[in-house]
Amino acid sequence: MPLKIVIAPDSFKGSLKSPEVARAIAAGVRAALPDAVIVELPVGDGGEGTLDALVTATSGTFETHVVTGPLGEPVTARLGLLGDGETVFVEMAEASGLSLVPAAERDPYRATTYGTGELIRAALATGRKRLLIGIGGSATNDGGAGALQALGVRLLDQDGRELPPGGTPLRQLAAIDLGSFQIPDGLEIIAACDVTNPLTGPEGASAIYGPQKGASPEGIANLDAALTHYADISAAKLGKQWKDTPGAGAAGGLGFALLAFLGARLERGVQLVLDAVQFESHLEDADLVLTGEGRIDRQTTAYGKTLTGIGERARRAGVPVLALAGSVSDDLGDYRQAGICGVASVIPRPMTLEDAMRTGAALVEDASRRMVEVFVAGRGTPSPP
Repeated sequence: MPLKIVIAPDSFKGSLKSPEVARAIAAGVRAALPDAVIVELPVGDGGEGTLDALVTATSGTFETHVVTGPLGEPVTARLGLLGDGETVFVEMAEASGLSLVPAAERDPYRATTYGTGELIRAALATGRKRLLIGIGGSATNDGGAGALQALGVRLLDQDGRELPPGGTPLRQLAAIDLGSFQIPDGLEIIAACDVTNPLTGPEGASAIYGPQKGASPEGIANLDAALTHYADISAAKLGKQWKDTPGAGAAGGLGFALLAFLGARLERGVQLVLDAVQFESHLEDADLVLTGEGRIDRQTTAYGKTLTGIGERARRAGVPVLALAGSVSDDLGDYRQAGICGVASVIPRPMTLEDAMRTGAALVEDASRRMVEVFVAGRGTPSPP
């Protein structure tokens, strides 16, 4: 009887979107097992690629807007009108994502979420009753300040001047004016969040994610101090402190802004997506789940990212999960506890990052073929001639 294999990868950031990863894995599976029953379910956890996964899963449509990019340049970004007719989805990575900024130009000190706020404003104009916001994969560390400014919040220094973009200027915040800020009554706002980090401190946005965005050790300390000041001024204005809330540090602190100012509810992004693609129903009679993402490390298993969500559900269904990655850290954490049976890199030999990115689909396909061949051998299932 042919094996049934469910393919549910996240994106390989900077190289392949999740549907492209799924197609490459499927090609590798077919090379090893031409008769296999293959189910492609590209997924995401709120970060880059979640928009494509959700719109595809719900037979929705895209709407395109030109907004402000992370460093102030115009970018073309999409939002998703999901197939239920009630939900609009904003992926912050479309407007403020790390993939929009070349590595040499990354600047977390002045990068802004203003474009994400412009996308949220466009989503509100659709009149839909439910707003999902995927927060992950950001180039920013501004605590969502830019997004709030795009929505009408005025962040002022001691002279009453509007703060410039970025995280560092938040140290000069003296007052918050909400006179032009309004969210429609009755709107349900859910932030699809892939991490549980607080806004500040040793596990906060600056300390954990600042380095990959270009922050130096000194810069991390300055950004953390700026976010702490911003959170304290916000608490004085709103009457509640949100900086220690799990998920407040997501997307450079955008989670904080959504919680504190928009009244959003944070939910694990991968769970929202897995529900949308009806993941459990596809696990029925499945023999194997193949998943993957660009890098697998301690954060993958410690902070509830895509692979953890897939592993939890597959384990409950009694289906083994194998994971591929472009990069595998020396410190993987307890991935077996997260429901992942095995992890492998798609890189078969020494190569530059540029070559790996450029040939990503071929590398994923070949690694998938080899992984399935090993899986089949372990089961004692005869391979095709």
